[in-house]
Parts: sequence; structure tokens; C-alpha cells
Amino acid sequence: MSDLSADGALIAANIDTVKQRMAAACARVGRAQESVTLLPVTKTVPAERLRAAHAAGLRQCGENKVQEAREKAEALADLDLSWSVIGHLQTNKAKYVARFADAFQALDSLKLAEALERRLEIEGRTLDVFIQVNTSGEESKFGLEPSAAAGFARALAPFERLKMRGLMTLAIFSAEEAAVRACFRRLRAVQTEIRDGVPGAHVDELSMGMSGDFEWAIEEGATLVRVGQAIFGPRPLPDDHYWPGLGSKREKETP
Repeated sequence: MSDLSADGALIAANIDTVKQRMAAACARVGRAQESVTLLPVTKTVPAERLRAAHAAGLRQCGENKVQEAREKAEALADLDLSWSVIGHLQTNKAKYVARFADAFQALDSLKLAEALERRLEIEGRTLDVFIQVNTSGEESKFGLEPSAAAGFARALAPFERLKMRGLMTLAIFSAEEAAVRACFRRLRAVQTEIRDGVPGAHVDELSMGMSGDFEWAIEEGATLVRVGQAIFGPRPLPDDHYWPGLGSKREKETP
């Protein structure tokens, strides 16, 4: 067995383990296992590893940085992979997302929505979008304040190429279960507010939970969990390198 095929087998085994944990979390709160989708987060995972992972069954990829995602999408264009961009996006990079991404999970400004709409019109495509909500209250993180999310969802109605699918959040990075769960509950409360107050807004999906907290997220209502390290192993750099907003916003905004 080659190293790549062995790696693919390991990735497949890790995905199976994560799915078993997801199923157990669903069972604890009386949810159907099928009600939660796993989005493997492939940031920093080289294209050749993804090719091996695809051979083992991988079909979805979540990426934080648009340039990295774009390069991988081009290198793996022969495979049936779908790409979700899940990190903060500068307006001047909207054109890249419009060309290749199937979903964008960090929409938090009308300026960005307008840029995406224009580029999608040129490309003749549509894009699934999630509104990012800052449920932790940390100034270092991107996303709308919970109180602003319903108004933003209402303002997205005219954008025909942006297909609203749900809400996304990054919980506080903490070992305190109560603090993390509180973030997830806030997102669910925002979902309820939008459902009740914004006719026609589609926010059925709740994208919340990562490798360290996805089971709590499922118990709090997540329909999509973003899991990377539990599938592909540790990354060489801390999370604030990959998640714009966890470090200095000003630093991350530079090209």
C-alpha cells in the first residue's frame, strides 16, 4: 500500500470516528444522525493528501483562506469536490469565490454581498451563503452582532445570486463548556428571530462547532459542523493564523 493510500485510509478512519461521535451526540438529545452534516476543514492540507482523501470518500472541503482554496480547487478540478469558504473575505477577493466556491459561510457586510452579487452575475453562477454572527462578543472576531442579524437577513432579499442557507458562528475558544454552549444557544436564538421576523429568509442551517466542541454544538442544534484536526491531524500553526479575526484585524486585513 502506498503512503498516499495509507494516508487516505487513515483519513477515512478518522472521518468514521468523527461520524460516530456525531451520532452519539445526536442520540443524547434525540436527534436523527442525518440531521447534521460534516464539513471536513482542509486548510493547510496539501492537494495530494486531498486526492488520497477523495479516493477514500471525501467529497466536501472547507477552507479559510481564499487563495489556498482557489489553488487547491484548480489542482483538483478533475475530482467531484465541493468547496466552502469559511473564513473572512476581503471585498477585493470576492471575484475568486464567485468563480469556484459552492458556499461562503462568512457573510457579514452588504458591501461584500454587493461585490459577490456582481461577480456571480458575470460568472453566471449562484452561491450558497451563511450569515456570520459574532456570538462570543469578542472584538477580535468578525461577524455581525446578534441584534443586527435579522436586519441584515432582510437586506439580503434583493440579491438573487446569493442563496441564503443559514447562520455561522465561531464560539469562544474556551475549555469552559458553559461559555461555549452559550455561544451556540445565541446563534439558535438568532435563527428563531429571523424565522419569526423575516418572511422568506432561509436560515435552516446552523454551522457551528469545530474539532474541540462539535459535540456540544450538535447538542445545541448545529446542522453542520466544521471539523479539521480530528480528521487530518494537528496543524503546524495555531488557529489565529488560519482564522482572520482571532488575531489583529488590522494585520489580517492587509493583502
